[in-house]
Amino acid sequence: MHEHFQAEQWLPFPVEMVFAFFANPENLPRLMPKWQRARIEEANFRPPPVRPGMARLPGIVAGDGSRLTISFRPVPFSPVRMTWDAAIGHFVWNAQFCDTQLKGPFFFWHHCHKVSAEGAGTRLRDEVEFELPMGALGRVAVPVVRRQMAGLFRYRQERTLALLGMMGRRGLTR
Repeated sequence: MHEHFQAEQWLPFPVEMVFAFFANPENLPRLMPKWQRARIEEANFRPPPVRPGMARLPGIVAGDGSRLTISFRPVPFSPVRMTWDAAIGHFVWNAQFCDTQLKGPFFFWHHCHKVSAEGAGTRLRDEVEFELPMGALGRVAVPVVRRQMAGLFRYRQERTLALLGMMGRRGLTR
């Protein structure tokens, strides 16, 4: 049975900037807690469709069919690294893209990053559908995993605001 988790954040930056930030997989390790020591191990990027009426952005953008493998520590001070293989799909410029786990810690994981203009900024909405492994035993752990996810997304929201703020101060908002 698939579980659902959602997180939302309003950011005082334009949609184009927020979307480009999240569509660049180089930013993923920057959004994970430092103790996880996340890193991209392998990547096969497919370009997204040409942005209508827009100039090319600096950096990488992972379009439909891109695949990447990241590794990270599952708990602080762990000598063991966990790997996660994911594929990018449902890419629509300045609207959304989704990542689906191909191999990793979950039985099923599908995460959509959606952005929309709201006032003088951007509403970022993360929609996650997941299922834990180990059947009934996994279902017992769902409340614990939800709390962990909520904490990780709070951290991610703080880091997003800080990192986009640094980019904005460097004049990269438009």
